[in-house]
Amino acid sequence: MCAIGDQDTLKNGILKGMSGDSVLENMGEAILIIDPEFRIVYFNRRAEEITGLSKEEASGKTCSEVLRLTNCLDGCPAAEMIENEDSFVDYSSELTRKNQVSVPVAIRFSILKNSVGSLSGGIIAIRDLPTKYRFSESPKSAYSFQRIISKNKRILEIFEILPDISKTDVSVLIQGESGTGKELFANAIHNLSLRQKAALVKVNCAALPETLLESEFFGYMKGAFTDAKKNKPGRFQLADKGTIFLDEIGDISPSLQAKLLRAVQDKEFVPLGGTGTVKVDVRIISATNRNLEQLVKEGRFRQDLYYRLNVIKLEIPNLSERPEDIPLLVNHFIKKFNQKNQRNIERVSPDTMEILLQYDFPGNVRELENILEHAYVLCKGNIISKNFLPSYIMGIESELERLDTGSNLINKIETETILSALKRHNWNKIKAADELGIHRSTLWRKLKKMGL
Repeated sequence: MCAIGDQDTLKNGILKGMSGDSVLENMGEAILIIDPEFRIVYFNRRAEEITGLSKEEASGKTCSEVLRLTNCLDGCPAAEMIENEDSFVDYSSELTRKNQVSVPVAIRFSILKNSVGSLSGGIIAIRDLPTKYRFSESPKSAYSFQRIISKNKRILEIFEILPDISKTDVSVLIQGESGTGKELFANAIHNLSLRQKAALVKVNCAALPETLLESEFFGYMKGAFTDAKKNKPGRFQLADKGTIFLDEIGDISPSLQAKLLRAVQDKEFVPLGGTGTVKVDVRIISATNRNLEQLVKEGRFRQDLYYRLNVIKLEIPNLSERPEDIPLLVNHFIKKFNQKNQRNIERVSPDTMEILLQYDFPGNVRELENILEHAYVLCKGNIISKNFLPSYIMGIESELERLDTGSNLINKIETETILSALKRHNWNKIKAADELGIHRSTLWRKLKKMGL
């Protein structure tokens, strides 16, 4: 057995025989390395995120103390495996985070042996899994999956299928408005895939002009143009054996679409100024805030390319369609800002939260983060009040005050106006909301307030 004081020696010895600390740190799975007494000697970043504990908090503690798995209550599966002289064991369980939230996980425990065949420790690999969810107002019913936070039904349905999608190499199209978090879903697919140890290369197709974008995709050869002093590999080549994420794919020109089709379809291309074909093994994930089907009908996007990209489509809802996530995201961003700035702001005030819940967020989650960061910087105490919110959303406050302090007559007129619009459109809430000039989530909240 290895004494606690020998943990540093054990850690160095284990890591020396592996592919490097940086590889472990960047893996999509939580990785824990333990000594023969089940005490943790290594704890990667993903382990910190899944458990809510820092490396310092976890180091030297037993895995059962840190993970608090439901299986451990009935006996340790890893200890049973060692007793049976198996080399590894796979099982599912629920891990209890630092904040007492339960997270369903898949676990693989593998033993490590020294040069004479004696037990020298073990590796625990943990992947968080989707599950059947509880819907309530409690933050503890929320679910965080691959750094995506939500308890919205549509998002949770995506969580359920992400592991299955990730295990294949099919092309995935992620559709949603700007700021909805499409890149997070691309990261999750790559991290859960068999390509996770290779590169995830990202290209923003809307950020570069067509001439530069072609060379970014496919690279160029020395002498291809005036400043081409040497060969430069493109993003497709850099993503070989990994994944390429083509963000804002709907913005590329028709001529570039034709060249991209060959790379997507045949996994080969010719660099700018080159004559030879370069073959690559890449998985394609693309994203857009535009309606590609409509662009295809208008002849502005190639149908054959669209079908190659759209084997699996994930449609990410707007933040205004998932108001139940706003309190969760507010708490998440405050914690993020606290860690970054070494402060201890606790929460937003109730009236501030009410303003945020009533706002439609055209910029989605990204806009919510910007709004909160603005308020966070200006806040002097421990609670963010409405006074620290940006001025452009404070119009919501005056509307709330008008509704709160207005007479019964105003409420009656508003109710009658909403009901009339619904009747005219056969109770179609989307059409009624369009006529009223409000978002359908706002209409839903008003109907709920009316008891309808």
